Amino acid sequence: MGGPGLEELALGLEARSCSARELVEGCLARIDDREGEGSRAFVSVDREAAIVAADCMDRLRAAGAHPSRFAGIPVSVKDLFDIRGQVTRAGSVVLDGPPATEDAPAVAHLRAQGFILIGRSTMTEFAYSGLGMNPHYGSPLSPWDRATGHISGGSTSGGAVSVADGMAHAALGTDTGGSCRIPAAWCGLAGFKPTARRVPLDGAIPLSGTLDSIGPIGRTAQCCALLDAILAGGSPGEIEPRDLRGLRIGAVQNVVLGDIEDAVAEAYEAALRRLERAGAVIERISVTAFDKVAPLSAKGGFPAAEAYGWHRELLAARGDEYDPRVSVRILRGREQDAADFVQLRAGRDALVAEAAAQIANFDAIAMPTTPILPPTLASMQDDAAYGRANILALRNPTLINMMDGCAISLPANRPGEPPVGLMLASVANNDRNLLAIGMAVETVLRA
Repeated sequence: MGGPGLEELALGLEARSCSARELVEGCLARIDDREGEGSRAFVSVDREAAIVAADCMDRLRAAGAHPSRFAGIPVSVKDLFDIRGQVTRAGSVVLDGPPATEDAPAVAHLRAQGFILIGRSTMTEFAYSGLGMNPHYGSPLSPWDRATGHISGGSTSGGAVSVADGMAHAALGTDTGGSCRIPAAWCGLAGFKPTARRVPLDGAIPLSGTLDSIGPIGRTAQCCALLDAILAGGSPGEIEPRDLRGLRIGAVQNVVLGDIEDAVAEAYEAALRRLERAGAVIERISVTAFDKVAPLSAKGGFPAAEAYGWHRELLAARGDEYDPRVSVRILRGREQDAADFVQLRAGRDALVAEAAAQIANFDAIAMPTTPILPPTLASMQDDAAYGRANILALRNPTLINMMDGCAISLPANRPGEPPVGLMLASVANNDRNLLAIGMAVETVLRA
């Protein structure tokens, strides 16, 4: 979506063409817009604290003592992260506290650079859906054809909408099977899923300890690269786009193109053609390891088993207060016994090795982020339609979580067209190289 990236905002702050106070007040005005999505995109807004922090950052910058170039930029934080002094509810009504005594490391890393927490963003309850709907706090809508009412994707739904609508300039999210990439794709943004162990998971309510990862949603691949460095505990140093000439990209053909909608297929193929014209070498490939993901997850996979372990006692006490579309998925964890889980882990280990070997000769692999466009909220009232859309939304992104990789979703559609994401992915610990590729690809797609 339109709007300045983090680098542009940092330059404006340095040049004094804008202030942190002005950035915060601008975001708050958009949150407060009665015609907008603020009431659905945020569980809570840290209005007073954000204004105080902005004034502090402006004074520090005037004194040359600001913590980083990005000090004073407002960001949203997914509701499953601990923020000191606040109750972490994870989009639910069953978690009553007590308030967190310290920030999650990911939050602390943002604060250390001077980013301002504008509020806690809405999410699918306990992050267990790719559609972004929440019966407790609201379901923020995608900016695409808003009058028709299309869902934003999940589970980091409010985070993506907050950035798309200028209510924040970046969002902190999580990704277990696409929860940063799906809403980024459906809201016209960039969303990054890092290697799972790259950013500490402490202080974030888990969905699946095996597959969870913490990543950013921003307006550009460069925004994601800057935030990724910070979230991983480093400094946002320079990262140069890769030269696309001669870059080898494997366009995956198996699994990921099934049930694809025409608009997605057209935008995806057009994006690949533009990359070829820019000098990239596109090779159509099959990654047979991906054929094994669905059978491995037949009993709910890691999310069901690990979520059930975390929620079992809470479900017994307050299960009737959960979103039933979430609790029914968590309860699938009862289908797995210890032997099933041991086999699941062994199968996943083999899959990781197989996938890495099959894509070793490529700089990145490509696929549509989702094979479908964002459905309308009205159409998702039917449970069967909801279930089918959820499976399709999660299918492609989940492949990368299961292969222990990293991935970025970038807008592939032309202005005025329905939102389509192009996902680029690579093996574990190739994050910075993939982000450099993403920056180069994004330049071509935006041209």
